[in-house]
Amino acid sequence: MRRIEVQHNRKTYEFLLQSDKRINLMFGGAGSGKSTSLAQFFLLEKLYKEHNIRILITRKTRPALKKSCWLLMNDLLTKYDLPGHIINKTDLIITVGNNQAFFTSLDDVEKIKSFEKINYIWCEEATENSKDDFIQLGLRCRGANPNGTNKLYFSFNPIDEQSFLKEKVENPDKNTAVNHSTYLDNRFVEQDYIDVLTGLENEDITYYKIYNKGIWASPENIIYKNWDTVEEFPENCDEIGYGLDFGYNHPTVLMKIGMRDNEVYEEELLYQTKLTNTDLIEELKLLIPNKNKVIIADCSEPQRIQEIANAGFNIFPCTKGKDSVKIGIDRVKRFKIHITKGSVNHIKEKQGYKWKQDKNGNVLDEPVKFKDDSQDAERYYLGEVSMEEPMVIRIGEVQL
Repeated sequence: MRRIEVQHNRKTYEFLLQSDKRINLMFGGAGSGKSTSLAQFFLLEKLYKEHNIRILITRKTRPALKKSCWLLMNDLLTKYDLPGHIINKTDLIITVGNNQAFFTSLDDVEKIKSFEKINYIWCEEATENSKDDFIQLGLRCRGANPNGTNKLYFSFNPIDEQSFLKEKVENPDKNTAVNHSTYLDNRFVEQDYIDVLTGLENEDITYYKIYNKGIWASPENIIYKNWDTVEEFPENCDEIGYGLDFGYNHPTVLMKIGMRDNEVYEEELLYQTKLTNTDLIEELKLLIPNKNKVIIADCSEPQRIQEIANAGFNIFPCTKGKDSVKIGIDRVKRFKIHITKGSVNHIKEKQGYKWKQDKNGNVLDEPVKFKDDSQDAERYYLGEVSMEEPMVIRIGEVQL
């Protein structure tokens, strides 16, 4: 049998190996490696070692589940070159021998009720869910298990002090184990991300508590409340354009933005790190079928903009200057915005996009520069839309 060398984080992985409790709560800061440890654990210690088991892996919505747990597990299958598995991309099922891992969202509790005889459950971003979801998952975790005890695992950032999970973390019962971790427990986290997390102390004290220290706090002073979600992007928009925010260690983000009856519709088309400009241009060719459509991009990357223009795209720099971010935010606030449910990263950013708050609790007139990449892409485009003449784009002295 081929030997697989796997590197893991000691604090989180050994907790998973050693816990004998039915309920396991894994919480803490960003970049701590919780999700990767759980994916490694379920793949290597359960699917490939145990027999006759069923695993249920969940998140609140199916798009979010596909872009997180499902993608992570599939990436590890490829990374470790594991043999003998079957992947059902339609129903989101991974089968190894007589073991199965089902990936199902929690946005409709009836979906969960259809599952019986589950042995292990992993609920990612558990603070997205209700106490009833928590109870329903516990009721499903009752299958005969020849390998030992059935267990549930919940992973999350401590982002909501009103969450039912806070009490369970602080006062665990005899059936519950708790593991706390931060980026300091992740030996694989990149220095650029460490710099972002440590910089939060001067950026925003609430986010510093949540994402750096991994302690409970609730974001306040949320900027946008003028949005909701829709199933899909409408076909009959008056006009469609794109907002583009460049990144590399940060994600590069492409937002599709349309307007109908002076209301805005948005869809996240791209949200990906480590993209070179060559990679990005290839993605744009796939994502933007009509190159004549306007793209408004971050003006601080003129060379990248020129390369994209040379590839035939109708791309322009956004307008920046004194108070341009605040002005752009004010313009975005004037619209009623509808975001497709599949735009999971954009939605998550919206929910946490907030005004800065200093150590003394003073609210500042600028947004926190953290988890804001899709907000920038949105603002670049909508900030150039004339309110008096809908869908007229003004870039410097040029009217399109």
